[in-house]
Amino acid sequence: MAKLTNLQVERKKLKPGRYGDGGGLYLLVSPTGGKSWVLRTVVDTPSGKARQDIGLGSASLVSLGEAREKARALRKVAREGGDPRDVRDAREEAPPTFEQAARACHAVKAPGWSEKNATAFLSSLEQHAFPVIGDMLVSDVAATDLAGVLSPIWADKPSIARKVRARSTLVLDFAKASKWRDDEAPRSTLSTLLPKQSREGNFASMPYEDVPQFFATQNAKADTASRLALLLQILTGARHGEVRATTWDHFDLEKAEWNRPIEIMKGDIADTVPLTDYALDILERAKAMEWPSRDRLVFPNNKGGKLSDNALSKLVRPTGFTAHGFRSSFRTWAAEKMPSIPEAVAEAALAHKIPDKVERSYNRAKFKAMRRDLLDAWGRFVVGGAGKASQLTLGLAG
Repeated sequence: MAKLTNLQVERKKLKPGRYGDGGGLYLLVSPTGGKSWVLRTVVDTPSGKARQDIGLGSASLVSLGEAREKARALRKVAREGGDPRDVRDAREEAPPTFEQAARACHAVKAPGWSEKNATAFLSSLEQHAFPVIGDMLVSDVAATDLAGVLSPIWADKPSIARKVRARSTLVLDFAKASKWRDDEAPRSTLSTLLPKQSREGNFASMPYEDVPQFFATQNAKADTASRLALLLQILTGARHGEVRATTWDHFDLEKAEWNRPIEIMKGDIADTVPLTDYALDILERAKAMEWPSRDRLVFPNNKGGKLSDNALSKLVRPTGFTAHGFRSSFRTWAAEKMPSIPEAVAEAALAHKIPDKVERSYNRAKFKAMRRDLLDAWGRFVVGGAGKASQLTLGLAG
């Protein structure tokens, strides 16, 4: 018969010692006041039957009812000749559910997010993912399961669906890092299972798979300020406003760097973009053009002033996408095709603010080198050998 009550277990001040609950279950109280559960039972050993004490966890984490349930199950294992310790350890090592893993991921990541993003992370998963896969072990979640979450909203609510996809794959990557599953999120397989999204939204982004063909088509046409500006924007992941406002003194062509000052940046954050051979080629073509104010703006309009917002957008509009959307195309490509590149590096490539402690953890020089490697790989993907015969041929080896 049970001898303990919840009130006794929860009492703050209990004298050190062993308090029996019946059936071999005991509450142990240490001299420092710590409380834990232990099951004393008889088990089979190579030398015969022997008594063993089997820890069941801290009383702060395991309730009286849970301790009784664990003790009952392990006593049954012992009666049937099994080893209760093996069963206990296997259960303790079982991975969490997807919902539990998502909440653990949120607890770790949220301090680095804005309050709005931290709240949206859980609310979107609670609405769309948890009802479908929340109770699944995170180790068992596959591409088909994620597709089941996304399919109902993929076409009708593309913006929300993309966010749910990104957050769900982050949870699976977090679970992989936590050793709760063997594989990272199945990004490329998931893409295969989903249809192309509708082209709505202010910043509708072209699927990254279609970017090389679009780039080749534009690159085959006559060079204009707006066209070269768009090509540079695609290759660098920049905002088109930054490209339209940039001047020649922002570039250090010998170091292959684009030093973007605060005045042309969103959020008043200066940034340096490593320039790939592909981007340098675009700049050389711009230098060769006889445009007004060629010594100031890199891509001026016909009167020497800054290109309008529509100048780049109209080149993309016939596709149903937007110029700004190429940043999302790049970011999705980086997530799916460059998993060895840390997420912080891809975010930095888009001039998103990265906490100093994150950048420092990689070493600034290494962080900068990884940004260059990422943009080099993006350039190879985008150009793909389909540029003008005499142009964009640099750096194509490999």
